[in-house]
Order: sequence, then C-alpha cells, then structure tokens
Amino acid sequence: MAQIPLGVKTHAQKVCSLYKRALRNLEAYYDRRHVYRYQAVLLRERFDKHAKETNMIKANELLKEGEEELFLKQHPIPKYFATSPGGVAHERVVTPPDWVLDYWHPLEKAQYPEYFKKREQRKKEFVAMWEKEYGKPDEKDKHH
Repeated sequence: MAQIPLGVKTHAQKVCSLYKRALRNLEAYYDRRHVYRYQAVLLRERFDKHAKETNMIKANELLKEGEEELFLKQHPIPKYFATSPGGVAHERVVTPPDWVLDYWHPLEKAQYPEYFKKREQRKKEFVAMWEKEYGKPDEKDKHH
C-alpha cells in the first residue's frame, strides 16, 4: 500500500489551515466575544464566497493572497493556549520517565507493593517479548 508523504497537504487542507489561523488572529485582536463573532462571520463569508472555485490557478492565487494578508495583519502579541508551545505553561509540568522508579529505595517501593509487583512482572514480559523479536544481546556487547 502506498504511503502519502506526511509533509504534503492538499489545497483544501491549506485553506482550512489558513481559515483557522485567521480566526485565531481575530481572537487576538478582539477580546469582546460579540465583536469577535461578528468579525468571524465576516471572515467566513469571505472564505465561502470562493468555496466553489474550480479553477485551481485562481484558487492557488487566492490562497497565496490570503496567506500574505494574514502575514501582514498578524497581531504583534498573538494569543497562545497556556500549555501550547509559546504559552506560559508550556512544558511546565515535567513527567519523569519510567526508569526513575528503578532507583527508588526499597522502603519507598514497599509503600506500593502491588504496583511494583505488577511492574516487575511487566518488565519481565517486555524483556521476553524483546528477546523473542530481536534476539538476546551478545555477551561481548555487554562488556563494552
């Protein structure tokens, strides 16, 4: 089965992306919800006016003009969701990797006996699955 390259977007996807980015730009400009909604309706009307465009040369030209207009009218301080890249809480909460639990003191592990019993069993199952799929590591590789 042929794979579609991940970086290639259809024209419709590009238009949808432009529309969404334009809406987010409007959100940055208008803090009053009713004013934002009015501007969003006007924006949607501009997109709907050319929705049935069949001439791809004209459609690509409109898309290029839209991208340029958005670039020229972008807000100087865009809004970001708090946990999105650029937001104030992006990557604020660090989730420690699973291997950190291997370094817990035995008295700490004793507070959660069922969890660590199941965890050790799953580790053994994972190692067995790994060795079945990839084979056991060579002895000479362990010493290097």
